[in-house]
Amino acid sequence: MIISRRYEAFLSRVCAGPEGSRPRCYKALLSGICAGLLAAPAYAQTTVIKFATLAPEGSTWMKVLTELSQDLEKKTGGKLKFKFYAGGVSGDEKDVVKKIRIGQLHAAGFTGVGLGLVAPETRLLDAPWLFRGRSELSAVRVKYAAELKAAVEKGGFILLGWTDLGSVYVFSKNPIASPEDMKKEKMWVWEGDPIAQAAYAALGVSPVPLSVVDVMQSLQTGLINGVYGPPLGVVALQWHSRLKHIYPLPIAESTGAVLVSKKFYEGLPDDQKKILIDVSAQHLKRLNELTNAENDKALEALKKQGLDLAADPGPATHGRYEALGATARQELVGKLFSAELLGKFEKELATLRARSAKKS
Repeated sequence: MIISRRYEAFLSRVCAGPEGSRPRCYKALLSGICAGLLAAPAYAQTTVIKFATLAPEGSTWMKVLTELSQDLEKKTGGKLKFKFYAGGVSGDEKDVVKKIRIGQLHAAGFTGVGLGLVAPETRLLDAPWLFRGRSELSAVRVKYAAELKAAVEKGGFILLGWTDLGSVYVFSKNPIASPEDMKKEKMWVWEGDPIAQAAYAALGVSPVPLSVVDVMQSLQTGLINGVYGPPLGVVALQWHSRLKHIYPLPIAESTGAVLVSKKFYEGLPDDQKKILIDVSAQHLKRLNELTNAENDKALEALKKQGLDLAADPGPATHGRYEALGATARQELVGKLFSAELLGKFEKELATLRARSAKKS
């Protein structure tokens, strides 16, 4: 280690004394300072996990993630924490995936679109008109947790936890009462989202593909007049301010996930890995509980703000949409997920529904 001349002069003054004692004092102080400089980083170094999300500042998402980071920092003795890039400042999810792969970012909260870029098989969780509510989604996600986790790891990421984003509704400027009405609207589709594209194809709708960050401006200019999303997300992004109607039958139950780069994760000490997994599981469980409750509240709030929620179209229309969903899923077999995985999901749902029918 090289010590500057200023420190050498300081040591010389401190160690001034009898000729025979000076070298010993000098060497002792020098050794102590060097040891301190070498040891300091081991106690002071903090690893920062650079984390991107579309969730805006002030949202429930960001409040819980901030608490997660604080808890993580506390339990690792200040050695591990998050730095958040909220509100889409890091770009669309496809941009975020690229940045994580080259090391500019380390982790992110993804919707199904970003998740699908990492592990296409997981998009089956977002399949149109597959689940009849969040309880079915949760049950299937638990049942096939190992397969889904393996798919994420194959894509180069570690799953820190699933996130419930909510039931996906269609919001529009003009009223929609049937699949035919949707064909008349200038519907938005998230650019690069094969699931939504397949759903619209089954409906015979030709949507306008746009990045999620371009939706608001496109609503303002009239390029589009219909969007889809969970109520909480639509409110957070302020899309609802440009729309008047809500179609009552959800397209899907939207799943997201919090992922961290596998390469980054494997570079952490084992004790920090465990703490990161445990703390994330705890806080993301709470986030899901809050998100589900707030989505219900957001839907009610939108109705109070003047958006019209149409009447339920009835069992026949439900059945029609489920048939369209089956068509859309078959189109994606071999492209996103296997026929085997689709068969497992559909079999489990049939079992769950049969069990539920017996109870009622």
